[in-house]
Amino acid sequence: MAARAAREVNDGEIVNLGIGIPTLVANHLDGRDVMLHSENGLLGMGPFPYEGDEDPQVINAGKQTVTIVTGGSTFDSALSFAMIRGGHVDLAILGAMQVAQNGDLANWQVPGQKVTGMGGAMDLVSGAKRVLCLMTHADKGGGQKLVEKCTLPLTGTACVWRVITDLCVIDVDRAANGGQGAFRLVELAPGASLDDVRQKTGAPLLA
Repeated sequence: MAARAAREVNDGEIVNLGIGIPTLVANHLDGRDVMLHSENGLLGMGPFPYEGDEDPQVINAGKQTVTIVTGGSTFDSALSFAMIRGGHVDLAILGAMQVAQNGDLANWQVPGQKVTGMGGAMDLVSGAKRVLCLMTHADKGGGQKLVEKCTLPLTGTACVWRVITDLCVIDVDRAANGGQGAFRLVELAPGASLDDVRQKTGAPLLA
């Protein structure tokens, strides 16, 4: 999934990677002219360090040790969020608990678990030029995560452009279904079938 998401990144872009699966995208950008942004104050984030090369002062927003590429810089959180709110992030790749057919996103409250808050997600979905969600197609219990309407607290409304799951790549078509929105299949993952994807998607899926 991370390798497929890396194909959505264009040279010259500033890209923010959310915690979880999205952080793995950094390992698939070798040689690309891309600057990775972390909202805790880092521009020019590189891949995870090799064991023994970790620097505990160089971390991403998920408190994982990372590296800094040549030309990268660090700064305070206020400047970092000014970059996000000012529209300087080209692409935000985030995890998701639910994505609705109109592009609504719920990704900060994990059902049944305590969380510290939504971090920078609300700023990212409103400030980034494009929002890509990277997630498993269903939850651990087999429940649907691509739905007609989110039942979890929203991170943002009508903000998601594309979703990449372990089964497929899907676009959000907000004009479809009488303006209520629908999911539009872009491609299937190797070994996945359209019937399987439709069965695990809780909203209209246009193919």
